[in-house]
Amino acid sequence: MISNLIGWIFALLVVDPLEEQVERARLPVEIVSQSQACLTSQGPQLIKRAAGDYGWAAATVVSIAIGHTSPVELLDDSDPVCAAIIGALNGAGAAA
Repeated sequence: MISNLIGWIFALLVVDPLEEQVERARLPVEIVSQSQACLTSQGPQLIKRAAGDYGWAAATVVSIAIGHTSPVELLDDSDPVCAAIIGALNGAGAAA
């Protein structure tokens, strides 16, 4: 039960803002489609990790909240589906 709560909080504070960041970036349709596929595969893995490792979840949420870490950094850059969105969001962050 605690694991479910931690997973839900992590999704609310980390995964959802990542989805919002994709929407705000006004990226081309192809990249948005890839981002949805990436988040569909990576999101549940991140939530599962957070539910199993409370320390990592708390440290990650705090690090993102204070701006030390970007949610994009949590995505697996070796996943070809995520590579385009990681590059696009890192580029959008650098341009902003």
